Amino acid sequence: MISPRVEVDLTAVEHNAHTLVQVLAKRNIGVTGVTKATLGSPEVAHAMMRGGVQRLGDSRIENLEALRDAGIRVPMTLLRAPAPEWADRAVACSQSSMVSDLGIVAALSVAAGKRALTHGIVLMVELGDLREGIMVADVLDAARTISRTRHVVLAGIGTNLACRSGVIPGDDQMQELSALATTIGSKFGVPTPVVSGGNSANLSWAMGNGRVGAINDLRLGESILLGRDPLTREPIPGLRQDAFAVVAPVIESLVKPSAPWGLRGQAAFGAPDAARNRGTIVQTIVALGRQDVDPEGLTPPTGVSVLASSSDHLVLETPGRLAVGTELRFVPDYSALLRAMTSPFVPERLLTQATHG
Repeated sequence: MISPRVEVDLTAVEHNAHTLVQVLAKRNIGVTGVTKATLGSPEVAHAMMRGGVQRLGDSRIENLEALRDAGIRVPMTLLRAPAPEWADRAVACSQSSMVSDLGIVAALSVAAGKRALTHGIVLMVELGDLREGIMVADVLDAARTISRTRHVVLAGIGTNLACRSGVIPGDDQMQELSALATTIGSKFGVPTPVVSGGNSANLSWAMGNGRVGAINDLRLGESILLGRDPLTREPIPGLRQDAFAVVAPVIESLVKPSAPWGLRGQAAFGAPDAARNRGTIVQTIVALGRQDVDPEGLTPPTGVSVLASSSDHLVLETPGRLAVGTELRFVPDYSALLRAMTSPFVPERLLTQATHG
């Protein structure tokens, strides 16, 4: 196989899901497995489910539809509010949506009514990261409106931290969300509201000594897939970091000068990096570029360094010349994985499907 590809070890995905489900269950927190970085892969979703995940979430309606088409029937949540014109597809493929705008609630209400459905609304609350969510002062009024809207039900509340501004989830935010959940639960007759405290960035808090309060759900993608803490990119103890590898073949490997020559202007993606003249080096190119992956998110093999990238070429320095066709394996971070799994030029290869014992 000579084309670039993503190799997926489903056993590692299952192991990470199982470990996190078990650890968080001791804190009475459930797990929503997030599949968006894998383009809604049914195989990855099944690996999460074998690990004990009982509900799935994705930001893309197309991915949720793919999961449904694959026969997956666990509860699913749309993590990004749909545009109003997508409301019909949203209610058809998911049981609930995370929403902060009442105009979208109205659109979901109409769409659910046409299908004789009741669609769950998880009201998103802004707690400082400034990505999405209604302000705390407006939560009760919004919850009241949702509770009075036909064909939808106030399923709970949630928040998102760390994704835009890097705000670290902690006791202060989780206790504020818990207090809001308790209030809306009693005021609007929501006996067991979903209280979704955030994403993989919440794990340091959740696995530590933080006060859980009413938090009963975390949306986990990066931690299950890569076994790393998004706040530090460091490995999470007990989890595997080898579930995914980006593999690409060598298409050139030659001895060349380490510094360019001639007049210089803008490169394909802006100003080129300054290159220090280190004499001659072995410059190796693999068939992988920015259209396929985020090159800054790749960790190359030991002894290999990334020099530059263009749309279609990843330029490396290697200890010696490599034969054309030699495959090199890179460890992706979340950004690199997301782009590689989305690229039509990088197929996936599923390596294992062992069931957790």
